[in-house]
Amino acid sequence: MPHQAIAPGKVAVITGAASGIGHAAAERYAALGMKVMMADLPGAALDAACEAVRSKAADKGSVIAGSIDVSRADDLLRLKNITYDAFGHVDVLMNNAAVGLNPGSAFKAHDQWRQLLDINLGGVINGVQAFLPAMVAQKSPGLVINTGSKQGITTPPGNLAYNVSKAAVKAFTEGLAHELRNIPGCAITAHLLIPGFTFTGMSGRAEKPAAAWTADQVIDFMLTSIAHGDFYILCPDNDVTRATDERRMAWAAGDVIENRPALSRWHPDFAPAFEAFMKSQP
Repeated sequence: MPHQAIAPGKVAVITGAASGIGHAAAERYAALGMKVMMADLPGAALDAACEAVRSKAADKGSVIAGSIDVSRADDLLRLKNITYDAFGHVDVLMNNAAVGLNPGSAFKAHDQWRQLLDINLGGVINGVQAFLPAMVAQKSPGLVINTGSKQGITTPPGNLAYNVSKAAVKAFTEGLAHELRNIPGCAITAHLLIPGFTFTGMSGRAEKPAAAWTADQVIDFMLTSIAHGDFYILCPDNDVTRATDERRMAWAAGDVIENRPALSRWHPDFAPAFEAFMKSQP
């Protein structure tokens, strides 16, 4: 059965809604008869995305745009007030906005590090702190869905800053889920969306690679997982199965348990052991 918060007349707020997974979520929610606040940076991209979703909604007034910068706490508070003024309540909060900046080194490019963390992590915290008090007070079923990444779990070399931001989103969402379930009478649950290889604007590619899922596939999987009550919404893609993800994540956890070198999966001394581990049965 679908979650009670995802139903006609319910209200969804989505950050990063001008493109990619956020835009696909807005389209799906609107198609289900929900009211949708599409939030993103101001500009033509947000305006066009909102108009595209609005054109497919039965009630054109049920889809509105909110121009914000998620790194600014005041912007999220303003978005909360606008949404409640327009719709009266919020049932789904989807903290999805993120950037893929790559500062490179751990000890260079301070400004890029700060910008990425302020958006990818700060945007999630700002969204939760702006909306959750009112959502909890509603005492009705609701969802908080924070978009993480597999890179925040296995932390592969290549973009350390992005990995750090998404690892922090994972830890924050886990703690949030625990806190919510210990609030008497609270009907809000938190969930961590973990996309696989997904073709979005952030990918920087003109055409979808065969290995990638579309954003619509991610939303299909997300809605099914939420209906099952999953906290970790671990998406496969056309190249990587869940079984492969599970083995990679188990190896990453094993670095700590077995006191291997950090990121031993990419350490030349451990390459044969990792290959054998991936081929072995769980």
